[in-house]
Amino acid sequence: MGKIGIYGSSFDPITNVHLWTASTVAHRCKLDKVIFLPCSSKRKDKTMKTSDVHRWEMLQLAISNNHTFIADDHEMLQEAWEVYTFYTMEHFKQKYPDDEVYFIMGADLLVDIANGKWKYDEELISSNKFIVMARDEINMVKTISRSPVLRNHDDGTKFHLIDKGLSMEISSTYIRDEFSKGGEPRYLLPDACYEYIKEHELYSS
Repeated sequence: MGKIGIYGSSFDPITNVHLWTASTVAHRCKLDKVIFLPCSSKRKDKTMKTSDVHRWEMLQLAISNNHTFIADDHEMLQEAWEVYTFYTMEHFKQKYPDDEVYFIMGADLLVDIANGKWKYDEELISSNKFIVMARDEINMVKTISRSPVLRNHDDGTKFHLIDKGLSMEISSTYIRDEFSKGGEPRYLLPDACYEYIKEHELYSS
């Protein structure tokens, strides 16, 4: 049995922090694979700054030299109103029935679940395991203990909390802003992605 982490984001564009985070999580949690899962561009709560074609191509360029990393377009191909993490995890557990599948998320999303902002939260938490990365001084243990839906399913193996050494603030938004304002974010993302953005004039104002 292998261990697989599902790592979702807009990846608009993918950054070196995304890659470093995935690599660190894989190393610490002994994951055999990390699946990079770009979100649907049809979501109402997010507006993509470039097309699915470009996001997908940059993701492929970024992970091409790491056999631990896989790109999967499952959510990209879904209608936005059909995309819920519970359904996504059911899909991957069916796709990899002989492996242990984890959902990788930041502590900010753990807080959102605790505050009742996710649909199918009870089903999601009861039937899955999670790798949670520290964010902005959020106390992950207190977040779990204060939430009935989180604490009542915490059997000691439900949440793998990573609270050291994952605090880096460079985001896709920062990189997009740098490109649009004539900045130089070259070393914040893979060289191949940097060149791709320059070639296709992405994120320019």
